[in-house]
Amino acid sequence: MTHPMDLLRSNLSRVRIPEPTNRIYKQECCLSFDSPRSEGGLFVDLNTFLAFGKDYVGWNYERTGNPVYLHIKQRKKLVPEDRPSKKPTLLAIGVDGGFDNNEPEYDETYSIVILPNYATLPFPSVELPEKVRLAVDAVLLAEGAERKEQLAAWTADKKQISSYAMNLQQIDNGVIVPPSGWKCSKCDKTENLWLNLTDGMILCGRRNWDGTGGNNHAVEHYKETGYPLAVKLGTITADLEAADVYSYPEDDSVSDPLLGQHLAFFGIDFSSLQKTEMTTAERELDQNTNFDWNRIQESEQEVEPVFGPGYTGLVNLGNSCYLAATMQVVFSTHSFCERFYAKQSLKSAFETAPADPTVDLNMQLTKLAHGLLSGKYSIPSPEKFDKSNSSSSAINAKQEGIPPRMFKAVIAASHPEFSTMRQQDALEFFLHFLDQVERQNSGSFGSDPARSFKFGIEDRIVCSSGKVAYNRRHDYILSLNIPLHEATNKDEVEAFQKLKAQKISEGKELRGTDEIVRPRVPLEACLASFSSSEEIHDFYSTALQTKTTAIKTARLTSFPDYLVLHMRKFIMGEGWVPKKLDVYIDVPDIIDLSQMRSKGPQAGEELLPEADPEDEFQSSRPSANDDIVAQLVSMGFNHLHCQKAAINTSNAGVEEAMNWLLSHMDDPDINDPISQKADYIVDQTKVDMLLQFGFQEAIAKKALKASGGDIGKATDWIFNNPEASISSEPDCLDATTSSTPTNVDAGLPDGGERYKLMGIISHIGTSTQCGHYVAHIFKDGRWVIFNDDKVGVSVNPPKDMGYLYFFERLKE
Repeated sequence: MTHPMDLLRSNLSRVRIPEPTNRIYKQECCLSFDSPRSEGGLFVDLNTFLAFGKDYVGWNYERTGNPVYLHIKQRKKLVPEDRPSKKPTLLAIGVDGGFDNNEPEYDETYSIVILPNYATLPFPSVELPEKVRLAVDAVLLAEGAERKEQLAAWTADKKQISSYAMNLQQIDNGVIVPPSGWKCSKCDKTENLWLNLTDGMILCGRRNWDGTGGNNHAVEHYKETGYPLAVKLGTITADLEAADVYSYPEDDSVSDPLLGQHLAFFGIDFSSLQKTEMTTAERELDQNTNFDWNRIQESEQEVEPVFGPGYTGLVNLGNSCYLAATMQVVFSTHSFCERFYAKQSLKSAFETAPADPTVDLNMQLTKLAHGLLSGKYSIPSPEKFDKSNSSSSAINAKQEGIPPRMFKAVIAASHPEFSTMRQQDALEFFLHFLDQVERQNSGSFGSDPARSFKFGIEDRIVCSSGKVAYNRRHDYILSLNIPLHEATNKDEVEAFQKLKAQKISEGKELRGTDEIVRPRVPLEACLASFSSSEEIHDFYSTALQTKTTAIKTARLTSFPDYLVLHMRKFIMGEGWVPKKLDVYIDVPDIIDLSQMRSKGPQAGEELLPEADPEDEFQSSRPSANDDIVAQLVSMGFNHLHCQKAAINTSNAGVEEAMNWLLSHMDDPDINDPISQKADYIVDQTKVDMLLQFGFQEAIAKKALKASGGDIGKATDWIFNNPEASISSEPDCLDATTSSTPTNVDAGLPDGGERYKLMGIISHIGTSTQCGHYVAHIFKDGRWVIFNDDKVGVSVNPPKDMGYLYFFERLKE
């Protein structure tokens, strides 16, 4: 039998010393979620630097012939059970001062293993060839690719110096701020007070969504005066960097290098002040520490953990709950389970993967599917238990969960925003994910699981001539407005608003969330709103050869296996500030959408005639706003020039049009008639840029023609012309076709219109870019909560608080 050292020497040519540019995997198997802590440890290929678990390293040897591996094994250290938890001082995980997640410490051992017989040599050892020692040392010293791609730590952004701080004007109005005893100048609030650094006014902060907090007097003062900076009283100490300074025009917490000077202007000696209030970052930290969004997370319930196939949690990689919630629901559908688990083994995915399986979406989806559905990693973890409530070992048993690092890196490669550690919109991620899956499986309807979510929508447009047009498109989600006027508890909401207004006028606070009454809107009302008639202004009618008003109604041309309803809870408030609707949606377990099926062109209907190129141009060419033209003409400008100015500024306003006029008065073609032909040649690179924003190619081309090739104006044109998709380019689905619309739904699933609720993704927070996402899924006859790595039987699923609802078509 050959000695292991002789085997190693005979295979030295297959050993490489890693270079700085090499990606080294040493924390997780490329094909599974095995790690050095797993029973068999982890094997690092000393040629490719890819890592494999004990059940998979043989596959790599068969495929590559690489025989030499560094075997890494970790064993948990014994630590005192009463080790105290450190209070965090940073909004961070996995860094000094961050959250102490009580992760156990491990001893690490190494050896050199030569396949196929698993001959073993100890490491470190001076008897090993120098090349092997150098290679292993480099691997152990290198930052793992897993950590480089998906850091375990996340930290709050460093505050930027305000652009208003260095030249801040302060008004000498005799204000001297006392060291204590502060009160809002406009109400009786004595907490959450902010000192405006321009005029010295002390005013209360913003009102929270539940009626607590301030009365918005500080921000209202900024709106009235424009004075930009305020500092939170109670956060000022000798350490001025820790003070909470807010810039209203920059809408962020900022740094004021001259804060000491600005405070002294109002007689404040910061060296003598003691801290009495939380800063904004500390309040955020406190919220993250408590993590007590009770209703959606069911944190006040004794949720019984569940384990086994289909009940595996996902580790939060740092604001990755949007990904975890989405993928748990996705892999609860038959289409994705079959494609990436039942009908595809890890070995077959590996055999068809490129040399580096970590960058292959099919491989990483198969890995994730097997990790979630096999049950291999869904077992109680002895070190993960709730110390705060140890009365029941069954209730407090938890699992490790699996970290979807490699999958996140692959899916984010084509969408840079998802590669960050910032919170993201679960809807945007879901659509991006399905788009990537569809691209991967393009041309093979049978193997594309994304198609189980896809359906057709038909817009029926009736113009004032009485003639009809049809426009069809495909989508993955049905996005629904929430008609608050359809609330079933209007009287209770009105009474609550009166009570709330009365308490605010008295300077009192609501005592708790039990008093809050939110509108309750039936899901049926949201669906009816989607199907209701809608007026389209400035619709170009090919029958009338002019723009007119049309009536549009929408229906579904096919019904998918899984229907996803998106509740538009986030709307634009005053000043284009995103606002979240505080509303409940009453969602039944079973819905019947048969009234939403399109009937197609009807007997006796007369379709709008087909558009010729001149009509296409007329429908896409913006016309001059009469009011803008009239105002400019009244100033003495030429009428034709005024029309051109309005058109070339997309009717933005009189000032914009006048500026355009003054800078184009000497243009050689200023007196030429307005062109009646679309002579702009579309730049395909600009079309591609608009396609990346999710617009259809035909719409992108039309917008670029209408805006003269300006990307920004083209984007505005699309948003300002919702009828654009109705009068599309001839090479697209033409809404003005004179014949029956073609069957563009070929290959899409279709069936009955009755659905059963099977999944809910709920969101907690003021914006889709912050807060937390949780999934509830109906499995094995019960509702189960998936809250990152916590998986348990749901006691009270928040069916009325969903952001995305997933329905499965009932079998007829």
